[in-house]
Amino acid sequence: MDIILPVTLASAAAAAILNVWLSIRVGAVRRALGISVGDGGAVNLQRRMRAQANFVENTPFVLVLIAGIELTGKGAPWLSYVAALYILARVLHAYGMDGGNMAWGRMVGTIATLVVLLGLGIWAALIAGRVL
Repeated sequence: MDIILPVTLASAAAAAILNVWLSIRVGAVRRALGISVGDGGAVNLQRRMRAQANFVENTPFVLVLIAGIELTGKGAPWLSYVAALYILARVLHAYGMDGGNMAWGRMVGTIATLVVLLGLGIWAALIAGRVL
């Protein structure tokens, strides 16, 4: 059986698992603080909620761009590495949002996310404009 979009499928699977992990992290703080709705003004809960929300805000664009580029056949062999970089960046961002010793992860994760998103966007635009 041939998989039509293997990079997209693997990326979407990783993103789904990562989103579940981010949700579990939010839930853990909610349980610890006894907050079931909203953030109750708790900064650590706000940080975890924003880490997940930021992931949800960016990931659809990345997945659509990965799929589009993969469909054109103009993403091999580097596209899977870019997808992996994006997932790693989002993990770093999530840990960085907690502050402490991993606070640097927020900046690194944010920069890597933006570079991936911009790079994929430019590449897709060049393909669409038939430059590539």
